[in-house]
Amino acid sequence: METLVKERQDLFLALYRMVLGLLFACHGAASLFGVLGGPQGGAPPAFAEWPGWYAAVIELVAGGLVLLGVATRAAAVICSGTMAYAYFVVHQPQALFPIENGGEKAALFCWGFLLIAVLGPGRWALSTLRTRQEESLAR
Repeated sequence: METLVKERQDLFLALYRMVLGLLFACHGAASLFGVLGGPQGGAPPAFAEWPGWYAAVIELVAGGLVLLGVATRAAAVICSGTMAYAYFVVHQPQALFPIENGGEKAALFCWGFLLIAVLGPGRWALSTLRTRQEESLAR
């Protein structure tokens, strides 16, 4: 089993990155456009309303970049920071632990994107594929 995991590590990283980016982008789309069962908790945020509208735009755009593997590390840092802000400003003042304050999703997204920022996009990312294509053309 360990050999299989090591052989497929790039694939597992890509799947993790894509799923996390897709979920985050869907959350942003739900908040902005009221699709996919959203927005949760009321009407979509008004244009340029702080922080709701900005957070939703970050979720949609940066989540999409992580999904595709374009500017992945920078987008993942922004996503992680957005969720850290959401946790500490919205959830943590209500109670100490995420299970008590409803901040589980924010905490999981924060740490998930931080992991992607550290590990990078992997081989199965558009930016990596583009780099490989440019290298083969240069030869």
